[in-house]
This record gives sequence, structure tokens and C-alpha cells, in this order.
Amino acid sequence: MMNVLVIEDEKLAADRLIKMILEVRPDWKILATLVSVRSSVEWLSSNAAPDVIMMDIQLADGPSFEIFKAVKVMSPVIFTTAYDQHALEAFKVNSIDYLLKPVKREELVQAFDKLRLLGEMNFRKLESLMNLIQSKNITKEYQKRIVIRYGDTIKMVEVPDVAYFFTEDKINYLCTQGNLRYPIDYNLDELEHLLDPAEFFRINRQFIINIRSIDKMLAWSKSRVKVILRPPTTEDTIVSTERSPYFKEWLTGTSTD
Repeated sequence: MMNVLVIEDEKLAADRLIKMILEVRPDWKILATLVSVRSSVEWLSSNAAPDVIMMDIQLADGPSFEIFKAVKVMSPVIFTTAYDQHALEAFKVNSIDYLLKPVKREELVQAFDKLRLLGEMNFRKLESLMNLIQSKNITKEYQKRIVIRYGDTIKMVEVPDVAYFFTEDKINYLCTQGNLRYPIDYNLDELEHLLDPAEFFRINRQFIINIRSIDKMLAWSKSRVKVILRPPTTEDTIVSTERSPYFKEWLTGTSTD
């Protein structure tokens, strides 16, 4: 059995990761889920070192490498990240495992297999990695445009011009503020990590909406909310029970620590 510490500030991403960990390693134990640099430093300062840490790069109160400045990390770390390929190359050079969001089951298994083979991490390499990340001044950037291909035509849509993304009959689409609909190559799991979370929110399995596309909201059963979108859609736009608490935080621009 391995004891796992999860450091991830996106509640839905953390829940999905934990579920996947327990599916592929049912005998492992999740010790805690932390959302910030501050809470991580406090936990690591007052608890025994876990067997492995699953760590997001960007946390609620800053980049996760600030943790390593404040406390000596005595556990191997597997990073999760939504950074571009240049950042990922830094991880490869320093022999540190990473998982690109959205985390895929097979890649998680491979990372755990590598962890078992490598044993304890070379912490000097970890320190080198942190210095490299800081020297590159890596910052998280969100998708600015969506390139659409249909037939022989290639079109570019600015992300702020998208009212919502949705799935219909297993095909993914975007709908513009001007009520134009186009098929897209991205699925909604991928888009969740490419879009600015201050502007876009996934209300259910079928829809990711732009905050500017909300026309009105109606109270629904089980403390849920029905969102009336602009442009209108005939599809179900009720915020799921699981996502309802975070939807209300998103509307006010706040998040839980």
C-alpha cells in the first residue's frame, strides 16, 4: 500500500484524479487533498512524508514550487500540468514524471510503474527542476483561438467570441455569440484545461459556458440551477448536482481554499 498526498486546487480535477488513482491502485490510501501553497506547507511540516505526492503546478495562491522553498519535501513527486510543450520538456530533461491535464488512465499507470522502478527520487534533480522552471518564468496561458476545419475550409474563432461549447450525438461543437455553430476537434475534458476558468465553466457533462452567454438563471430541483443561454439552445442546460456549489462560486469570482 502507498500513501498518496494530492495537491490540486481544482476540485473537480482533484476528485477525478483521486477516483482514477483508486481505480488503478485500489489498495492505496489518499491522505489528504490540499489546494494551496500555504496549506501544503502546513501539512508537510506537521505530518510524516507520504509515499508519493501528486502535485499541480499552479495552485490557488501561487506556483507549487514555492512549497519547496518553505519546507523540505521528502517524497517523490508526480506533477500534473496544463503547460505547453516547452515546459514539459523541462520535466523530461530532469527525469521527473508529469501528467498532462486532463490526466489519462494509461499515463497514470505508467507514472506509477515508473515510480516503483525508480524508488526514491534524486532530490538534487528536483531542486534543479525548480530552478529551471523559475528561470524560464513559466506562466499559465489559456487558449486564445479555436481553429475549425470543415470540408476544405479552415476558420479561426476567438475564444471570447464563443458563447458555449457543447456535445451532441457524440460530436463536439462551439456556438458563437452570433449563433454560428461549428464542429471542433477538442473534447470537453480537454477544453476544461485550455479555457480561462474565470470566463468559462463546465455546467454538466454536455456544456461549457461563457459567463457572458448567461441570459438568466432559474432555481431548479435538488438545489440546482437551470441556465438560460444566449444564443438559446434546446439542449439540457441544468447545472449538475456535483458542480452546483462551484458554479455559485464561479458566478461571484470566488473559490474555496
